[in-house]
Amino acid sequence: MSRLERGLIAVFTGDGKGKTTAAMGAAVRAAGNGLKVSVIQFLKGGGFTGEAKSLKKLGVEFHQIGPSAFNYTKKDIEKQRRGLKIAEQKVKSGRYDMVILDEILDLIWFKHAKESEIVDILKNKHPGTEIILTGHIKPKQIVRMADYVSEIKKIKHPFDKKIRARLGIEY
Repeated sequence: MSRLERGLIAVFTGDGKGKTTAAMGAAVRAAGNGLKVSVIQFLKGGGFTGEAKSLKKLGVEFHQIGPSAFNYTKKDIEKQRRGLKIAEQKVKSGRYDMVILDEILDLIWFKHAKESEIVDILKNKHPGTEIILTGHIKPKQIVRMADYVSEIKKIKHPFDKKIRARLGIEY
């Protein structure tokens, strides 16, 4: 059962590096204080990321339901759709103090989900569950519902120089 008197909604958005990092930092803080945390990553799959490996060691429940590469198939999109149902169950169950829905906002961007579907998940959250959503876009309804909204803006990024993501740094 959730131990928080009141769970809030936070959104980490923007085109800069650090949205997932901020969310995972919150998971580390919560787990370190004995809170029960569940993370669902909607765009990453295969368990290959450093955050998945580290947070599992801290007892954080971790689900990666995205493809292991960015070539989305119909099967991958169906898996993300099932992930929305998993998110809904975790958010409303009251069994978690914090649920992180990493990259869920990008499902709207890619047209794999509608904003209204995510709004419905948030409307049905357990009152004591803290929710963190991340992604590149700022859906209007979700921003209105949120208690925290932080925008991470890209000024400069190695991708601009064709430098690929590096193990242990970007993932």
